[in-house]
Amino acid sequence: MMADKNRRDQLKALFETVETNSAPEQQPAELAPTRQSASVEPLKPRAASGAIKAMGLSLGGISKEIEDARRLKESFEGSERVVELDPALVESSFIEDRLSHDSGSDDSFEELVESIRQNGQQVPILVRPHPEKQGHYQTAYGHRRLRAARRVGKPVQAIVRNLTDVQLVLAQGKENTERRDLSFIERAFFARNLVERGFERGLVQDALSLDKAEMTRFLQVAAAVPALVVRAIGPAPKIGRPRWVRFAELLKSGDAQAAALNEIALEPFSAADSNARFNRVFERLLKNVEPVAPAPRNTPSVVGTKSSSPSAIAQLNSDRGRQVLTFADHIPQDFAVFVTGELETLLARYNSRSRDK
Repeated sequence: MMADKNRRDQLKALFETVETNSAPEQQPAELAPTRQSASVEPLKPRAASGAIKAMGLSLGGISKEIEDARRLKESFEGSERVVELDPALVESSFIEDRLSHDSGSDDSFEELVESIRQNGQQVPILVRPHPEKQGHYQTAYGHRRLRAARRVGKPVQAIVRNLTDVQLVLAQGKENTERRDLSFIERAFFARNLVERGFERGLVQDALSLDKAEMTRFLQVAAAVPALVVRAIGPAPKIGRPRWVRFAELLKSGDAQAAALNEIALEPFSAADSNARFNRVFERLLKNVEPVAPAPRNTPSVVGTKSSSPSAIAQLNSDRGRQVLTFADHIPQDFAVFVTGELETLLARYNSRSRDK
C-alpha cells in the first residue's frame, strides 16, 4: 500500500507545483507590508480537487483488485488440487485393508468399474509421494477406485499430500470407517497388520474408531483365524462379529484347521461368493468338532400315568439288559418294601397269565 500512497503524493505535489508557479511573485522582504509582525494564521489544508479525488479512488480500487488477485493466487498455490495420475505409478498402502482382490467375485466392484467407465471418477483418491521410488505414489485410501481406473484404462483422479506413516494410517482408517465399507474381518486384519508393524494400540483404536474391548475382540479373531483361510474366504460382508468369534473358537478344536484347509481347496468352495464360502467352512468346522451324539438308550417306561404328572409311580429303565425300577420321590419308602415282598406273588400271577395265553 506504500506504493499507492507514493503515487497519490506525487500527483498531489504535481498539481500543487502548477498552482504555485502560476501565482504572482511575492514582494521582497523590505517592501513587505507592516502586517508582517502580526501573527500569521497557518494555511488550511487545501481540499483536493474532484479530479484528484477521482484519481485517488481509482488507484485505490486498482490496488485492492491487485491485492485480491495476489491472495487468490496464493490460495490456489497452497490448496490441494485434484490431479490425474497414471495408475501404473500408484501403489497400494504399506498396510493392507482389503481382502477382495478377486474382483470377479465382488459385484459392487464391478458396478464401480462400470460407473467410472460411463461417468468418470467422481471422488478422488488420496496419495502421497512414494517414500522410496521417485515419481511414484502410495495410496492412503481409494484402493478400489484405483483398481477400477486400472481396469477401465483411465488416469486416476488423486489428491497428492505429503504424509508421514502415522498420518497415512490415520487417513486410511478414518476414510474406511466413515464410508462403512470394510467388513468385520477386514477391519480385524487391518488392526492386526497395524499392530504387527509397530503402531501403538491407541493409534490403531483412533484410526478404526474402536474402544479397548472392541480392539481386543478384533485382535483375538485375527490371531485365531489363519491368514490363508481368511484370504480364501474373502471379506464376507454379511458375516458379522458373533459368527466370526464362533468361527475362531471352532478353529481351536482338534484338527479343525486341517478341515478348514481341506474345504477351501474344493471346487464348489471356489465357485461360491465370499459369504457362501464362509458358510461352507463354518459348517465343515461344526461337523468336524461337535461330538457325535451317542446312540439313545431304550426309552424308559413310565409306570402309572404320564411321567410329567405328579401322580407317576415309578420309571422303568433298560440298561444293558437289566431292568431298573425307580420309584418317584413322592412314593413312601414303605411302599417299595411292600412291593419287594410281593414280588414272588406277582411273578406267579405273571407266569399264570402267560400259560393262559
